[in-house]
Amino acid sequence: MGEALWIGVLSYLIGSISFSYWMTRILHGTDIRKHGSGNAGATNMLRVVGKGPALIVFLLDMLKGMAAVGLAWAWTGEPTWMMMGGVAAIIGHNWPVFLGFRGGKGIATTIGVTVLLTLSAALAAGTLAILTIAFTRYVSLGSLIFAAGLPIAIFLFDYPSSYVTLSLVITLMAFIRHASNIKRLVQGTESKLGAKKP
Repeated sequence: MGEALWIGVLSYLIGSISFSYWMTRILHGTDIRKHGSGNAGATNMLRVVGKGPALIVFLLDMLKGMAAVGLAWAWTGEPTWMMMGGVAAIIGHNWPVFLGFRGGKGIATTIGVTVLLTLSAALAAGTLAILTIAFTRYVSLGSLIFAAGLPIAIFLFDYPSSYVTLSLVITLMAFIRHASNIKRLVQGTESKLGAKKP
């Protein structure tokens, strides 16, 4: 029980480090959450700050998830704990304690976690997501496809059952964080990749 608590807390704190917030604060002296979509993540960085910073943030957010998995691996070596550490990091990214619990949407961090633990499933779900973005130019829709496809792919590729269960938690969090995007997608007002946000 003690191990679970420490892995969860430390992984959450790792996830709570918001690279998009700090990079925008350092480069422009402003809060990324006051611009564009109001989201502290790589997609909003792309729209507001530019491609280079957005790519750096995306990679660093991925590494947060990987770091949490690595922490749990070093501590216990148990697959379930590793996935739990990853989930805690995603929670930290989405609801960071350092920023008043207003963070990002967790997709890049989810990619970092799942690439390490469920590579085949992540590639399968990721391929569907990339194709969706390429054809529709809706990053949010691709993100939702990725999140929804993960538990299915993890199940089909016969990963541990605990991974399937925990991936359902990841999917639920992604849909909660994308609630406003889902509403705009239904209304036809969602921003497309490459479009400037007014």
